[in-house]
Amino acid sequence: MAVRILSLCLVLCGLWGVPVTLGADAVINVHQVEGIINPVVVEYMTDSIRRAEEAKDVAVIFRLDTPGGLVDSTREIVKALLNANVPTVVYVAPSGARAASAGTFITMAAHIAAMAPGTNIGAAHPVSGEGKDIEGDMRQKAENDLAAFARSIAEKRRRNAEWAEKAVRESVAVTEVEAREQRVIDVIAEDIPDLVKQLDGRQVTLIQGTVRLHTEGATVRVQQMTWRQRFLAALSHPQIALMLLSLGSIGLLVELYNPGLIFPGVVGALALLLAFYSLQTLPINYTGLLLIGLGMVMFILEIKVTSFGMLILGGIVAMSLGALMLIDSPEEYLRIPLSTIVLVVGTTAGLFLFVVGAAVRSVGREPVSGREGMLGAIGTVRGRIDPTGTVFVHGTLWSARSASPIEVGETVRVIGIEGMRLTVEKVTEET
Repeated sequence: MAVRILSLCLVLCGLWGVPVTLGADAVINVHQVEGIINPVVVEYMTDSIRRAEEAKDVAVIFRLDTPGGLVDSTREIVKALLNANVPTVVYVAPSGARAASAGTFITMAAHIAAMAPGTNIGAAHPVSGEGKDIEGDMRQKAENDLAAFARSIAEKRRRNAEWAEKAVRESVAVTEVEAREQRVIDVIAEDIPDLVKQLDGRQVTLIQGTVRLHTEGATVRVQQMTWRQRFLAALSHPQIALMLLSLGSIGLLVELYNPGLIFPGVVGALALLLAFYSLQTLPINYTGLLLIGLGMVMFILEIKVTSFGMLILGGIVAMSLGALMLIDSPEEYLRIPLSTIVLVVGTTAGLFLFVVGAAVRSVGREPVSGREGMLGAIGTVRGRIDPTGTVFVHGTLWSARSASPIEVGETVRVIGIEGMRLTVEKVTEET
């Protein structure tokens, strides 16, 4: 009953515009968001907001440092921030951090936007997958879409909508001082304690009404990603995706050429599954993926076909081009560095030639184990054979029989196997 009365009071106060003061015994959780904005960051931020709502925290702070990220992930985070039922704060920090591209939209979407000294925000202009300006109607379409998105966020939070549009259309970027002067952000804070102090007494508008923050004396807790989220975030990196793809292909092909090894097949299957997860979180160019597959096929054919090195050269070229094209993004931080491509392609080519080549060559070797490996093996008589006895062959004592008696210490050759008994003959100087 008391909870219902409190909820009714909050609604009525919101309708009449009366600020509601949150209790000083509340908690403020600080969450670190670094690197590329991807589906893992979406999960992390939305879960943090949900838990803060359920716990009735005084506020939730996201300490942000990002070069940008995926548009779809950015829209999901912005949606969560705009519809949050708890005061949200995005704090671009520490000094030297940035809220570029996707970070611009996320910062503006918070109830309170803050930056540390020595940080910057902006540069959200859309470009093509090759990093160049988009030409023609596609440029206008992309610009208009993101510009409208930026304006809607700024107007919702009563920030500078004109600057937000320029950040998209003209790649405008500003420092923390310029951002506050142009009403892009609300606060400049040296650190988290300074930010919490400046938040005290500020008002934000939630769904239930206007809320006045009372942060003095509130407990500040720094939260981290779970081990699962950190693991998935590491997987969602273009370089890791390329490495896993190469490792998985090598493992499976080694297992196919030499069945029964088990370990390469297990490792290859796991690596490919992890690579597929990583690729589905990234903007993939499927032509690049097919070129990498073509390179793998050429490496295999080089072992079977005499091409005087042309196939291996073609495989290196195809895989290198595929790696360059694999990530369909204009952003430098999403692209795979040339040094990584050279390392992965060179290592893959070398492993294919060495490991798979060795597996293929082993097919033509004479067997050294099993029934076929025993035939023709040389051993020594340990127990007189007349017509049966024991011989020592391949490090093991065997029951043996012979058509003629053979004394202890004589050398024999295995000429047949019947169950667990060997048929042998005496080795003479003539044979």
